[in-house]
Amino acid sequence: MSARQGRDSPLRTRLLASGAAAATVTAGLAITAGVEGDVAKSAGDALYTVLVQTLVVAVAPRLKPAMAAGIAVGISWTVELLQLTGVPSELSARSVLARLVLGSTFNPPDLFWYAVGASFGWLIHTAVRSRRLTAR
Repeated sequence: MSARQGRDSPLRTRLLASGAAAATVTAGLAITAGVEGDVAKSAGDALYTVLVQTLVVAVAPRLKPAMAAGIAVGISWTVELLQLTGVPSELSARSVLARLVLGSTFNPPDLFWYAVGASFGWLIHTAVRSRRLTAR
């Protein structure tokens, strides 16, 4: 395997995305521990979408940044809109994991913060990808 193939391999991309997912969770926990109120809520919403994007890239490492960000914001918006049905609320009452993944109550501003998170994820993904491509 050449150095070029090693830098651009799906396995390497998956490992980087998995590391980014762990860093995103760590950032979310740090914000939750150190900040309160609307700032923490908004940052958490944005980081939720960043996490979704890292997981999307881990599953499909050859996706371009714009497509990965679009899928991530689409998933985030779908989960938020699903809250209008009451199903996530019912599941969240029974499971901490469901509460973390699905939330419980629809909040329109969350849709904006998910887009902010997708934009941030796109920016970072683009920068990392460009750096890896120019390093060839």
